[in-house]
Amino acid sequence: MIAYLYVEDDEDIREGFMAVMDAPHRQIVGAESAEAALDLGNQGRFDVLVTDVSLPGMSGTDLARQWLAQDQQRHVLLISGYAFNHGLASIGPNVRALLKSCEPEELEAMLESIEAQLLARPS
Repeated sequence: MIAYLYVEDDEDIREGFMAVMDAPHRQIVGAESAEAALDLGNQGRFDVLVTDVSLPGMSGTDLARQWLAQDQQRHVLLISGYAFNHGLASIGPNVRALLKSCEPEELEAMLESIEAQLLARPS
């Protein structure tokens, strides 16, 4: 089971993305803010952080930096309303970005790519 923490302040978008991400081998927990995500992250173990970039309060990129401060090898998928690929490596080695307007197939391909990396790492 791969555990995802998905952060999006818009409830409709959060529910829609979580429905698209749903699969038998995935556990997906939603959060409405970066601050709530940090609380959840401290309570449980998540393999992947998926977060909107533009959040009220702490931004998704700041959340990613804090999350990665505990382990630089963690995986992050930043979701944005605008192209956001420049400078991803400066956040962390396993950081990717996707447009919020992506097709469900693009999201699924990105998740499968992350999962392949997770399953290939030595235990």
